[in-house]
Amino acid sequence: MRAAAEEKARTGEAPPAEALHRGGPGGGFVLPAVRGVAAGRVIGFAKGLGGTAVSLAVTFLGLLLITFVIGRVIPIDPVLAIIGERATAAQYDAARASLGLDRPLYVQFGLYVWDVLRGDFGTSLLTARPVAEDVARVFPATLELATVATLIGVALGVPAGVVAAVHQGRWQDQTIRFLGLLGYSMPVFWLGLIGLLVFYGKLGWIGGPGRLDTSYEFVYDLDVPARTGAILLDSALAGAWDIFRNALSHIVLPASVLGYYSLAYISRMTRSFMLEQLSQDYVTTARVKGVPERRVVWVHALGNVLVPLITVVALSYAYLLEGSVLTETVFAWPGLGLYITNALFSADMAAVLGGTVVVGLVFIGLNLLSDLLYRLVDPRAR
Repeated sequence: MRAAAEEKARTGEAPPAEALHRGGPGGGFVLPAVRGVAAGRVIGFAKGLGGTAVSLAVTFLGLLLITFVIGRVIPIDPVLAIIGERATAAQYDAARASLGLDRPLYVQFGLYVWDVLRGDFGTSLLTARPVAEDVARVFPATLELATVATLIGVALGVPAGVVAAVHQGRWQDQTIRFLGLLGYSMPVFWLGLIGLLVFYGKLGWIGGPGRLDTSYEFVYDLDVPARTGAILLDSALAGAWDIFRNALSHIVLPASVLGYYSLAYISRMTRSFMLEQLSQDYVTTARVKGVPERRVVWVHALGNVLVPLITVVALSYAYLLEGSVLTETVFAWPGLGLYITNALFSADMAAVLGGTVVVGLVFIGLNLLSDLLYRLVDPRAR
């Protein structure tokens, strides 16, 4: 049979024998079909990801347009902010020309986009340093705070949502939903101030405002290499456990405040997803077959919920990164939110708009990452 196949291959009637058996003992024409299916999946995945990338690129361009318009319509003259009110008319005109403000708006917008793509957000009036350097210095603090808060939100929010769905309408469900409603309702600055008053001022269980005690800041600058800018991670890598414990005592309260809001959102979405899954036929079939209820809930139903939860967690993380302004202000946390707040009070619009663009970039990047993970985990989205 193999000789006949090779003869047909030479006459163009069939593929060569090597192609028939290259796929293994099963051989035949299975391998080309498998390759076609795999290629189709790769192409579909690439097309979906490409469409998402184009959408996010348009979103980023819209973000730049909005920040550009804001920078032009606010009642603050960037030229006077740089040279001062006592400058002469000639000095004013020279500074205006150097900033490109004498050119048409569409030219100014093109230059603005080009500068942003090169990482040039201008110079901060408050610090007299490039805004990109300031953002690189303060952003790790915000990233550390938001990461710990997200971990708290996921660790408590997902189990709470599952328990609420399993006990739908009972006291467990009502309690979790009520706590989630409080998380949405209470102002973050009020909750932060009350937490500082009780746990720091009265009980003394935690560290105060800031990332470290003053006595540890000097030691941290001298003894701990700043590999990532996250004090918890850097001190752990350096083996400086006393600094790690002090940093942990400072971050636990602001991270818990932010994590409470993340918990409320994640638990509500988890409950909604779980209620949908628990009503599916495969759950009923598993129960009829005698599968333990714990396995049905925490393995089968929750396993299918994890796919949409990826997007929920990513969005929650992005909201914490951009919405930590009040928390950082209350706790004197030297992150991006506090940096933007101080710049806004000082009319430092280059820093304000640069920080806003960075936050938007992070949000867009997390959306792209969540979409990528979603397509990798769920074949139906490819």
